Amino acid sequence: MSKKATTKKKDEKMTKATKTNTIVKMPTLIQAIDRVAEEARDSKFSDEFFLNAAPELGLLSDTYHITERQAALLCICLLLGPYRVDFHDFARHLDVSNICALSFAQDIDELVRRRLLRYRDAKDKDTLDVPQAVINCLKRNEPYELPKRTGLDQYQFFEAIDDMFEDLSNSSVSPEGLYHDFKQLMKDNANIDFVKQFKAQNISKRDNELLLLWMINRFINHNDNDFRFCEFDDIFEYQSHYHRTCTELRTGEHVLMKANLIEHKTEDGLANTSRVGITDHAKQTLLSEFKIANREENVSNLLKHNELQEKKMFYNDNMKDNITEIESLLSPKKYCEIVERMKKSGFRQGFACLFYGAAGTGKTETVYQLARHTGHDIMMVDVPQIKSKWVGDSEKNIKAVFDRYREAVKRCKQAPILLFNEADAIFGMRKNGAQSAVDKMENTIQNIILQEMEQLDGILIATTNLECNLDSAFERRFLYKLRFERPEPEIRAKIWQSMIKGLRKSDAITLAKRFDLSGGQIENVARKHTINDILFGRKKKLVDALAEYCQNERLEPSQLQKIGFN
Repeated sequence: MSKKATTKKKDEKMTKATKTNTIVKMPTLIQAIDRVAEEARDSKFSDEFFLNAAPELGLLSDTYHITERQAALLCICLLLGPYRVDFHDFARHLDVSNICALSFAQDIDELVRRRLLRYRDAKDKDTLDVPQAVINCLKRNEPYELPKRTGLDQYQFFEAIDDMFEDLSNSSVSPEGLYHDFKQLMKDNANIDFVKQFKAQNISKRDNELLLLWMINRFINHNDNDFRFCEFDDIFEYQSHYHRTCTELRTGEHVLMKANLIEHKTEDGLANTSRVGITDHAKQTLLSEFKIANREENVSNLLKHNELQEKKMFYNDNMKDNITEIESLLSPKKYCEIVERMKKSGFRQGFACLFYGAAGTGKTETVYQLARHTGHDIMMVDVPQIKSKWVGDSEKNIKAVFDRYREAVKRCKQAPILLFNEADAIFGMRKNGAQSAVDKMENTIQNIILQEMEQLDGILIATTNLECNLDSAFERRFLYKLRFERPEPEIRAKIWQSMIKGLRKSDAITLAKRFDLSGGQIENVARKHTINDILFGRKKKLVDALAEYCQNERLEPSQLQKIGFN
């Protein structure tokens, strides 16, 4: 090999080694930032500056997915800060006017959106900090990247939402920036049911969306659903928007209230116009994945009228006339006609009925048969579930009942019957000067019911065994009050024959005269007879066996005294 060829080969090796060495000695992120910041000093962001710092700017631009101009501003902020850097500092470092420095605002906003910078006050947007997370990554020569927020479940989604509002409260992001992040988060997690339902509401204006989102976030992540207006003022970019929203909330004219998504909170059954929270409708519609309303769902069940079993009822003459009148009122044609005429006359359109009397006299069964004959479904209220052991839930539960009933009235072809069965516990006497938490809760429940009965649009029936405990305010609100008495002997005889197959009329009359039982008690005897007949066969004469069951059905005074605690 010639000397010239050998020299050429050595030069190629040296060139290759130099290139390899250049790759190995690539500057760290801190080195690149330091050089860019120094090159930018007094540069006025000239073309020469961008040319001289091109390698470092290219590295930073690719690393952080930002423009070279944004990369340069980040470097200057790190050099001059990393805390309390303002637009005047940029102007002095670059040797440009303060007015010229204002032109960096859009680039700064983008850096803030990417969490590479943050405003000390998100509303004034004057002073900047470099977040500690970015600095920590630089120490490790690692690029800072926003946490991945795709493919989240509903819990991770709201964890991200909570982080956003935390940034807002720390002035790390503006309301506009938070809204931008929220929209991106929804776009990246479009499969979550909350996202679908939130979009379906078609809420107008950014402020309204953020207000609803803030309340839902507080409810999900902080178990809070009672808000004063001063708590959410920082979600508004402008104070004028905040004050207008407060006025609309106070008067009940806010668009979210009209959409039944938020409501005034109540105290002693009356609306408090200075406090708001999300409605049960919002929980059930927007937060169905969380199954939040399960306890409230249990306070009422819908019974279909065509699934109720037909049963022949026996009444005294006077009671029969009253039941016939109510059945006529509830018939589809008459009911609609009466409601329309009441509306034109300025009267309340709701019908509230009270069925009271001794146990077993057919109050509940009468409601079932009325519903079956007139085509009205029954929304049965579970009274024990209303009075929840959790403080505050009882009031929420009773409101949930009436909210759900209003929805059912709108949805059903025939208004259902709202049935409070054995309603003594919540329709009783209100307590004057209530001091204990329980007494106050019961008064609040009763105030809510009274208010709801005033504006009832539908049919409410309450049954009670203890009419003497009924508060006079409730009594005035019941349009029909029917007293169910124990059946007379001739009616009892008919009940006996309808319940016991093969029972002779004479035997039925004998049992009816001998035992003053209610219809419910006679049914108990008939059931016990049927069970024993299946288990043991008939060993006694039918009327004698029934008489023995009747004796056992009645509790003697001495027996009553032994039941319960002394």
